[in-house]
Amino acid sequence: MPAKRRSVLGLVFLTVFLDMVGFSVIFPLFPKMLEHYLALEGEGSAIGRLVAFLAGLVGTDESGFRVTVLFGSLLGSLYSLLQFLFAPFWGALSDRIGRRPTLLVTLAGTAASYLLWFVSGTFLVLILARLLGGIMAGNISTASAVIADTSAPEDRAKGMGMLGAGIGLGFVLGPALGAFASQWDLLARFPEWASFGVNPFSGAALVAFAMALVNFVWAVTHFPETLPPEKRGRAAGVRTRNPFRALRTLDLPGVSRTNLIYFLYFTAFSAIEFTLAFLTVERLGYTPRKIGMMFVFVGLTIAFVQGGLVRRLVPRLGEIRLALFGLAGTIPGFLLIGLAYTELQLYVGLAFMAGASALALPCLTSLVSRYSPADRQGLALGTFRSMGALSRAIGPVLGGLLYFGLGSGAPYFAGAAFLLLPLALVLALPAPATRD
Repeated sequence: MPAKRRSVLGLVFLTVFLDMVGFSVIFPLFPKMLEHYLALEGEGSAIGRLVAFLAGLVGTDESGFRVTVLFGSLLGSLYSLLQFLFAPFWGALSDRIGRRPTLLVTLAGTAASYLLWFVSGTFLVLILARLLGGIMAGNISTASAVIADTSAPEDRAKGMGMLGAGIGLGFVLGPALGAFASQWDLLARFPEWASFGVNPFSGAALVAFAMALVNFVWAVTHFPETLPPEKRGRAAGVRTRNPFRALRTLDLPGVSRTNLIYFLYFTAFSAIEFTLAFLTVERLGYTPRKIGMMFVFVGLTIAFVQGGLVRRLVPRLGEIRLALFGLAGTIPGFLLIGLAYTELQLYVGLAFMAGASALALPCLTSLVSRYSPADRQGLALGTFRSMGALSRAIGPVLGGLLYFGLGSGAPYFAGAAFLLLPLALVLALPAPATRD
């Protein structure tokens, strides 16, 4: 692999890795964060009314676990919803002005979102920080387009597998960093900083800001432009913040169907992912530490499969067949988890679910890229990524409603049945053309 391409892939890996760290670093902080802002602003404040509303939806338990998890889901959904809205915008903009300037703007914005979190002395400022972070996280579409720019069609799934490995590792390290940094209370050493909005969670924000700053500096000094001016779209590169309008501009064989498959599949996956903590606490008495280790196992499995196996299997099987195996393999994973009452049953189901999803997702990404012409890679991949963000926004809500309404196994059995729909859609995908 040429040194230039290795450098580009390294930056793309770091970018998506930090996007996922930014998404997940806040997860371990939700219980204390909820307590902090509620005590600070009172039950009559916006956060107080929100807590009362969530308690009315799912009821309360002695530990407040249900409300805390739904509160975390809400902040996560907000982040994902903004990513959904802006991924096509950043992708289309990169088709028009180039990948490098678009990436630099979004990386600077990501760093700024962590800086805003650092001084989030009120719940409103915290929400603003998450809004800005979600908007900038749409740059995953630009990162995907860079992979497409620098990969031959037959090698595209390998690059997307590296991108997926970055996502998996970021999901592992983000919560670990959040848990570690939560022990670092800056106010204990610098109490006067409270007047600037520094709070008990600013340590985690500072760690995330430092990582984002390193990413930005590396991009400024090392990242080359991968889309030459002669390949930049004109009419195709229309700037839009409407993903559904973007879909209408991508009337290409296979693109819309692949987007739909990804949306349906990842909605079911997100619903399962969200309810796992509930299920393990209810059935196996898991502690927060055991829940964290479970997610580490899931993240490492995804990273291993996407970073190692996908690039070896795609040349032999092709993206469509491998995506089919991935979707089909997720079904027994869902069923095994839904039936699990022992740790062994749980981890066998998790291995099926994580490994199979790691086969499917990079192949679907590669197919969207191969179905799209060079001057619309950013828009196509941005719209594709926005479908995943929308899934992460609505999947947890659906999973929670099924779990609380019909029982702990309901999201898993319903999800397994639901996967038959995207599985059938994969069978009708056209063969991708061999083109750049």
